[in-house]
Order: sequence, then C-alpha cells, then structure tokens
Amino acid sequence: MIERYTRPEMGAIWSQDHKIQQWLAVEIAVCEAWARQGRIPEDSMQAIRNASCDLGRMQEIEKETDHDVIAFLRATGETVGEASRFIHLGLTSSDVVDTGMAMQARDAADLLLDDLDTIIETVGRRAVEHKDTITIGRSHGMQAEPTTFGLKLAVWYDELRRHRERLRMAREQIAVGQISGAVGTHAHVSPQLEDEVCRDLNLGVELASTQVIQRDRHAFFLSVLAGIAGTLEKMTVEVRHLQRSEVAEAEEAFGEGNQGSSAMPHKRNPHESERIAGLARLVRGYAIVGFENVPLWHERDISHSSAERVIFPDACIVLDFMLHETDEIIGELVVYPERMLANLNMSGGLIFSQRVLLALVDGGMDRQEAYRLVQHHAHTAPGTGIPFQEAIAEDPEVQKRVPAEKLESIFDPWDQLHNIDATFERLGLIGSGAVNEHV
Repeated sequence: MIERYTRPEMGAIWSQDHKIQQWLAVEIAVCEAWARQGRIPEDSMQAIRNASCDLGRMQEIEKETDHDVIAFLRATGETVGEASRFIHLGLTSSDVVDTGMAMQARDAADLLLDDLDTIIETVGRRAVEHKDTITIGRSHGMQAEPTTFGLKLAVWYDELRRHRERLRMAREQIAVGQISGAVGTHAHVSPQLEDEVCRDLNLGVELASTQVIQRDRHAFFLSVLAGIAGTLEKMTVEVRHLQRSEVAEAEEAFGEGNQGSSAMPHKRNPHESERIAGLARLVRGYAIVGFENVPLWHERDISHSSAERVIFPDACIVLDFMLHETDEIIGELVVYPERMLANLNMSGGLIFSQRVLLALVDGGMDRQEAYRLVQHHAHTAPGTGIPFQEAIAEDPEVQKRVPAEKLESIFDPWDQLHNIDATFERLGLIGSGAVNEHV
C-alpha cells in the first residue's frame, strides 16, 4: 500500500522485513521443540537461537532460486553455520509461510480492534451529545419524519459494536498455525510437536490441514474487514449528503489554511468522506479475491499466494487508515442544529402526515378513506400556498374526528420522539447501566 494510506504501526506489521522475522520465529520455535525431544543438540541450538536473516541477502539469493523460502533458508543458514542442517526439519514451505502470516494477521487484528474501540467510543459520545438534536429523517432521499441526529449516530454505534464481535471471531479463526509437512499428514513432524510450536507462538492449531491452512479462514477474515469498511462508507456517505449546499446540516471540520478547490476559493468539500468511499471499494475487492482463493487444486497450489501478498497487507493497512480517518471525521464533525430545524420545518407540516392519518383512524374513519384525505391535502397544499398543517386543521372531516388540542400536538415533533431515550438506554449509552465512562 502507498505511504499516503499507511500508518506506521500497521505498516510495520506487514513490512517485508517483519514477515521474514515471523518466518524465523516459526523456524526457531520448531527447532526448540525438536531440541526438547533430543533431536537437536544444545550446542547447535545456541547457534540457531542467534540466527538472523538479512532481507537484502535473501533477495539476492532469490534471484537465483526463484523461491523465497529456499532463499530465506539459505540466507538464514549463512548466519548459523553447521547447525543450519537442523533448520526446517520435516517442514514444507507453507508450514512457515502460513504460520508466519497467521501471526501477522493476528497482530493486525489486534490493532484494528483497538481502532474499533476508539471509533466506537467517539461515535457513542457524539450520539449522546446529539441525542436531542432534532432533525428530519429521510427515506429515498426525501423528507420522511422527525428523528434526532443522535439516533443516526446511535445506529452506527451499535453496528460498529457488532463488527467488533465479528472481528474478534475472525481474529480467533485466522490465528492458527500448522506444522504438518508436505501434504498435511504429519509424516515427518508429529501432531504433538505441532501443538507445542503453535502454543509457543501463541497460536491455535489447524486441526486438519493439507499443505496449507485452509483459506475459508482467510476469506472470512477479509469479509469481516470489508463489512467494517462498508459501515465506514455508510457513515461518511451520510456526512457527504448532510454537507451538500442545499442541506448544510453538518460538515467535516475545515481547518485554518485548508483549501477546498484549486479553482474556486469558496469550496469546502467533504473530501475525507469521499476518500473513505473510494477506499471501501478496495477492501470489498480484496474480500472477493479472498473467496476466490478458497478452492485450490488437490492438497494445494499457489494461485492464492501471489494475491495474498497484496490483499492481506493492503486490506489491513487501508482499514486501519479508514478507521482512524473516520474517527477524526465524526469526532470533529461540525453540526448545525438550527439548519436541521429549519429544514424540518420547510415542508409546512407534511412530515406529520402519518400522525394525522393515525389520528383520523383513531377517530373512527376508515383507514383507506383517511389515507386519501391526508394524501389529497399533502399533494395540493404546496401548490396553493397554504401550509399542510393549516389545510388539515380547516378540513371539516378532521375537525369532526380529531380534537383541536390533539391536532396541535400532532405537529409537535417532540411529541413523537418520546421513545428516543429508550433506544439509548437499550444501547447502554445512558442510564444507570451506561457502558461508557463519558456518560
């Protein structure tokens, strides 16, 4: 992934040098297990424990061998001497590569879980802050009924929590190693040794393997990352819509010295949110490739290998960037409650049509008849210049069935938002059981 979207800690996990260090950790752990069984003498283990692999030297050898693991073993062996004959005993390349990759993915998942914790806290805090910030809800891009801006955020908060649970599961499933040999039969390495090595590396064990750890695990991991990216895109698409000039209800923070357009000095564009949308497309694409990697020929081929060199580092690096960027967008989002209220009121009461309909039904009118009556006023009032609320109040059928004081309360948005607190309480955002310290 290009440096623009690479944060240092995640980038370090997926660096070429770190990958090789994970391979080395696997090889040394296997040798330690063999030594405990008496197969490798202690004086040889001293040399093996001090083994290293210079990436430059490995790449030089790979030009000759066209095989990265063989190049790794030769470069490592040069630092060990005679004891190098004990390195890679009974193993196949995938034992090292897949187990090392599991360690990288596990560590990357831990970073992403931390990122999720941060953005969940931010979204929850801002949801509580705007719990009572009234705004218009929209469906099909059209005004629907009143809601609150905090409820929008509360929906995202709960969704992000679900993603955290999925990522925890994906971490558990990806964090498994294998030391089972050429076709997974443990012909040259016992299952007991495999258990020891994986335990020492803080990994689970692939209970039944071929020559590779099965790629359903990897596909699931990538699909979870894609799901998280999709939610971040959903959140920032909402920001983009709210920032439109005609809506202007919220906008990304625009710092001193920022410039939105090379041509138009007035522009303040939601460029960070647009960037999230573009990057989400990448992560979805990586997930598709992950599923393509599941069916391999017989015990394995390497059609998955070239793709995974790209998609795993990039998916983790990009999502790490997206989580950090979206946390900043939401944490610093500028909200305009007055504009929200003005947009809500612009319809002249049309957004309360369902409440009028229900009041007429409660007053004894047939539902279909009531629907037609309300729809007639809703469609004709804007053209007459008479606000919908006034047209309804002057209709004899409405006057006959809905008391004046009830009709007045129908057009009070807060009268229909009295259950908002219940949602926040169920989420643990407010109330005695609130899960967030900031509440």
